[in-house]
Amino acid sequence: MNLMSHILQRKLELPPPLTRDVVVQKDLCVPMPDGVELLANRWAPRGGGEGLPTALLRSPYGRAGILGAAMARPLAERGFQVLIQSVRGGFGSGGTMDPMRQEREDGMATLEWVVKQPWFGDSMVLVGTSYLGFVQWAVADQLPPQVKAMIPHVTESALTLEFLREDGMSLELPFEWGVLTAVQERPWAMLRNRSQAKKTARAIHTLPLNRADVAAIGHSSKYIQDILAYDAKHEYWADVDHSHRVAGVKVPVSSIGGWYDIFLPGQLRDFQALQEAGRPARLTVGPWTHSEFNNVPVLEALEFGLPHARGEQPQERAEVRLFVMGEDAWRDFDSWPPKGYEPRPFHLQPDRALSTEPAAESAADTYRYDPAHPTPAAGGISISNGGRVDNTALEARADVLTYTTAVLDEDVEIVGEVSADIWFRSALANADVFVRLCDVGPDGRSHNICDGLTSLSGADELSCAAVRLWPTAYRFKRGHRIRVQVSSGSFPRYARNPGTGEPRATATTLLAADQAVYYGPEHPSAVILPVRSTAGSGNP
Repeated sequence: MNLMSHILQRKLELPPPLTRDVVVQKDLCVPMPDGVELLANRWAPRGGGEGLPTALLRSPYGRAGILGAAMARPLAERGFQVLIQSVRGGFGSGGTMDPMRQEREDGMATLEWVVKQPWFGDSMVLVGTSYLGFVQWAVADQLPPQVKAMIPHVTESALTLEFLREDGMSLELPFEWGVLTAVQERPWAMLRNRSQAKKTARAIHTLPLNRADVAAIGHSSKYIQDILAYDAKHEYWADVDHSHRVAGVKVPVSSIGGWYDIFLPGQLRDFQALQEAGRPARLTVGPWTHSEFNNVPVLEALEFGLPHARGEQPQERAEVRLFVMGEDAWRDFDSWPPKGYEPRPFHLQPDRALSTEPAAESAADTYRYDPAHPTPAAGGISISNGGRVDNTALEARADVLTYTTAVLDEDVEIVGEVSADIWFRSALANADVFVRLCDVGPDGRSHNICDGLTSLSGADELSCAAVRLWPTAYRFKRGHRIRVQVSSGSFPRYARNPGTGEPRATATTLLAADQAVYYGPEHPSAVILPVRSTAGSGNP
């Protein structure tokens, strides 16, 4: 077991159960104002659940299986009664599922029903991951007084809009999620996971993209079609954006994120909104992907939610707790972004070098990008193959440029927001710029830390592409090197740019283009890292 695994395992161990005798009351009917009934299962210790604090989870993924075994049972064994409700249109609940759109009204009706039940005590905690966290934000500004805390995990208040960022359209995660929700109730769906994953991976290459759902599922998916049809500014998405509710939350919130989670930027935005509004909130971010399972949500429900539900104070800790990768240690801070880290540009240089000193001479490096053979994603923000991986094969490609520092003679620690300014020109007016930050070890292997992409129109004119990379916390060790990759795609993490200017949903023509990256006094291309100042920050 390596050091990181040991640290994380020790951190995430559950306390011993209070009881192993848990019973499940199935298919409780929860009426909605429009007459639709949603089904819920209640988990509780046998003969002793009435009056215990309630943990509420509202899910589109059913009420049993992994959710029951990994969340409901552990909580019911350790002081909660747990209610898992299937959202509208799924797993026996009435109505038709329209993802994200019905969760405010249905959520508020569910809360009203729960507090009237004879088994309910006097307190409730909202818990859940991803969609199960989004539904918390949908009702967060109008919670009944019985709700004492919220614990959203790898999620944010405007979930779908993360896929539609103006600077780069996500493809893999919304497509895979749309497929998952379309097939998860089919007979033997669990046994067919592997074959469906292969089918989905093939389908995502379909042109035009708006036919890919049929190739993967056998029929059209409304959610996938909506993702392709409407951009982030379209009024169609107004009902699924609950970011304006965040500052109005009055209960304590404990947000849990992952450095390789697609929703991290939005989750940090939500946390900052809580801090600026003076709301009680804390943040935990670990080296996790979106789909990486661990005990963090259960632990936080027990260590943060349960004390609040009992009218007690949880054990005191810093407002922000981050896992600093590279150092492989948990560190405490007072805020996000933390104080004591200053933006420092690392400039692209001739001979593929990278330095804190500006380049003395102007030059350009070129590569050819072909969307018919797109630059692949390698780790990073992905459900199935994400996280920190060896980038050796990716960096050997002719369509990927790399710029690397000399060997570091001291540790360099970065915590906060990461960005890049890349002076760029393409042979075509429409092109993408993808930037990735990596750590190169003494063995020469390069591992990804964070990345981001921006889409350009007018790319045939030389201009500075501003790229927002994912936030991070990382320590580059002495003897290592810092590397920056520049390319024009990361497929299927991002939809490939066809180069024609056609809508990506309907484009069928793919054009290759020669791309150029400029650097030097007149074109100071650089990645900007939040580097720890001499004074430092956080607990070493």
